[in-house]
This record gives sequence, C-alpha cells and structure tokens, in this order.
Amino acid sequence: MEDLIAGAAMLARLDVIIALLVGSIGGVIIGAIPGVGPAVAIAILLPATFSLDPIVGLTMLLGIYGSSMYGGAIPAVLINTPGTAVNALTSYDGYPMTQRGEAHRAVSLAYSASFWGGMFGIFCLILLSPVLALIAPMFGSREIFLAALLGIILVVLAHRGQIMAAGMLAMFGIFLQTIGLDAVTYTQRYTFEMSFLTSGINLIVVVLGLFALSQAFFLLTAPDESPEAKPVQGKMTAGIKELMKHKRVATVASGLGVILGMIPGTGEFTAQFMSYTYAQKTSKNPELFGKGSPEGLIASEAANNAVPAAAMIPLLALGIPGEALTAMMLSVFYVHNVIPGPQLFQNNLDLVYGLYIALILLNIIVMVFLLFSTNMLTKIIRIPTRFLGVMILILSFVGVYSLRNSLTDVMLSAGFGVLGLILKRLNLPIVPIILGMVLGGIMEVKLRSALPRLKTPMDMIDRPIAFILFVMILLVIALHIRTLIKEYRTHQPDEDHNLHDTQMR
Repeated sequence: MEDLIAGAAMLARLDVIIALLVGSIGGVIIGAIPGVGPAVAIAILLPATFSLDPIVGLTMLLGIYGSSMYGGAIPAVLINTPGTAVNALTSYDGYPMTQRGEAHRAVSLAYSASFWGGMFGIFCLILLSPVLALIAPMFGSREIFLAALLGIILVVLAHRGQIMAAGMLAMFGIFLQTIGLDAVTYTQRYTFEMSFLTSGINLIVVVLGLFALSQAFFLLTAPDESPEAKPVQGKMTAGIKELMKHKRVATVASGLGVILGMIPGTGEFTAQFMSYTYAQKTSKNPELFGKGSPEGLIASEAANNAVPAAAMIPLLALGIPGEALTAMMLSVFYVHNVIPGPQLFQNNLDLVYGLYIALILLNIIVMVFLLFSTNMLTKIIRIPTRFLGVMILILSFVGVYSLRNSLTDVMLSAGFGVLGLILKRLNLPIVPIILGMVLGGIMEVKLRSALPRLKTPMDMIDRPIAFILFVMILLVIALHIRTLIKEYRTHQPDEDHNLHDTQMR
C-alpha cells in the first residue's frame, strides 16, 4: 500500500501531469496523421526525455504509445487510410460503415473498443504484478540470457515469409552493438581504426535513422497528398451502448491482445488477426465482415489497444523488450540507471505503480478528449505529406545532434535513414535490427556473467526456469519447422499437378 501511495504521489507533480497530457493528447494527434505513427514520434522525442526524470519521460512516451492507436482509427474509418499500421484491420469494417452514412457510429464504436481493450490490458498487468514480483528474483544471468534469445527467435519467426531476411537483419543489429570499446577487456572491436567508432554506435542514432529519417525520406520522395475527411455528426457516446451488446467479442479480443502482447515478436498484428478470425467464426452474421460489421471493428480495436500494457510485462519484469517501442523506452530506464528486471519490483516498486496509474489515466484522458475533438482531428488529417516529411526531417536532425553535439552522429543517422528507406522500398522489416541491438547487448552481458559459474554446457540449463526457457526455445523452433513442412506438403501436390498439365499440353 505504501508503494501504491508513493506511485500516486509521483503523478501528482506538475511536470508529470504535463507529460501525461502531452503524451496522451499528442499521441492521438500523431496517430490521426497518416504517415507519422508512434515509432517516429517516440524516436524524435527520445533524446529530449533523457534530461527528464524517469517517471516524466516514461509517462510521455507511454502516453504516445498507448494513445496513438485511438487516433489511428479516425483516418482508417473516415478515409480508408490507417493512421498507424496496426489500424489496418479497422478500415476493413470501419470504412464500409462510413460509406453507408454511419461514420459517427463507426468512430464511436472504435473509441469504445479501444478504451475497453486498453483498460482490460492495464488491469491484467496490475493483477500480474504480484506474480512478477515473486518470479523476477528467480531469474539469474543464464535465465535472462535464454529469455533474450527466445525473444530474438520469436521476433525472427514472427516475420512469416521473410524469416531469412529478418534473421539476417537481427544479426546485423547484434553486430552493431558489438562495435566500440569492449567494457571488460578494453579492446577495440570492429572500429577499423576510426576514432568515432570507439564509443560505439548509439542506439538512439540508429532508432532515429531507421524510423524517423527513413519515414521523412519516404514522404519526401512520394507524391504529395492532402487527404480529405468529412466532419462527423452524431453522439460519440453511442458506441459505448453498442459495445455492451458485444462484450464477449471485446473481452476475448482484449485477452488475446494481452497474451500476445506479452510474447516478444508477436504484438498487435497477430492479436488483431486472431481476434478478427475468432469474431468472424463465432458471429451470427459472418457475411458482414469486411462490409461493415461492428463485431469486426470491435475485435480489431480492442485487441490492438490491449497490447501496449501487456508489452510492458516482459520489459518491466525481465528488462526484455518485445518490440521496437518498448526497446526505445528501455533506453530511458538505462539513462537514469533504473534497470528493469528482477531488481525493479524490489527496489523501485513505487515507479512501477506510478506507471500503472499513468496508463489508466492516459486512457481516461484520451477517451474524454476524443468525445469532444473528433472533428478537429479530421482537419489535422489534411496536412500535406511533404510538409510532414520536412518537419520530421528537421526534428530528427535536431534530436540526433542534441545527443552529443556530434555531426558524426547526424551523418550516421542519415546513413541509417537511407538504409531504412531501402528496407521499406523492399518491404523488409526494420524492427529486427533494433531488437537485435537491444537484446544482443543483454545477451552478451548476461552470458559473460554466467560463464564463470559454468563447468559444462549443460550447466546452462540446470536450473528449473532456465530449463523451461530452453525447452520453449526448442519447442518454438520445432513447431515452426513442422509448419514449414506442412506448408511444403500442401503446395507440393499443386505444383506437381500444374507440371503434369504443362507436360500434357
């Protein structure tokens, strides 16, 4: 109870309240503008948060992370253009409702489902926190190493059809974090006698390049657009009543969002598709899905908004981020010497409770804000894309330079921006690079810490949790190989049949 009161007291400060308002309302606005997204916004703001207290910086970033999906539903419903990538499924049923003249119904339903999913995810996180506090001290160096390795494997395998590319990009990220002066032996690694590489490649430089600058280059090289969205008329509270008719779909979708949000490498997309599939299979009107089904809209929004709170579980309990946005937040912890993992629940439980309360408040603030500002946000959607590109470019370069007042960082970030643009053009994933850098660093430190205590390789898994994690790694790989064999056998008869027909001709 004392920690809970201390956590609440943290949020009573003026600077924290301002950060909460800026993050939550700013996240909605950012989400409503197609072409920006939370990753770009968090990457730009990241350097500024390093000079703030941990609770202030994390509250702002959590606000953007948790609220951007609310805003992303607006253009998805009104103009069939998702504000963020994870709102793609929202447009499947939201836009057909708008075409039928039910824009206010679709928007209010999206808000209500998002609020339901967000609050469900937070309360699950709060209920799990005592369990995390008990389990966290049981994780030593070898357990965290294996958990990080499992995280990288899951991230790679999550990119179906691009596993080789995702694996190579993750390895590239692991390689990037090895560059510089070794902290143990004080020898230079992969610096090639270049003095600017001695201090290593800063994660924020890479993040700003791959996410923010690459998006700026993408917008500047694409045709200029100014999307039009008509004002929405009607009561925004109508969706709350309709949501109550589909509580089962909203609850199951939120539950799937929580479960998949906890697993590194899965996140919003997998949760959305599984929830949408469940809603369609259990619906009395499955033929309406894709044509304006309220159940489809609820499933999509409830699932993706339950993920942010759930994604904080592995981050806080083990110090292992599950995707790019939580990886960025991890750097804020490190800068302030607050290390997520087993010690966090023992030494900084007030900070953990403060973050929980902040998540609840941001969902309430966002919901109240949206009930009165939807039509204002439809005007923001009209911002020309090239103007957005210029603004992102300027803010990104300012952010990179402010890190260490280094032009070298600016040039490195620009190089990663070009790399990010190439990857986007080739439709290849960027996230594995970031997670490779973060998880690779964790793996190296924990492996070095564990090795002096190991006499044989089998000692690595001689403790219960280590053994369970090792079995999970083998199981994940085995299941994936089984899936590949099954897909191969399914496609092989079709190919043989086509070859036979060609020969007959």
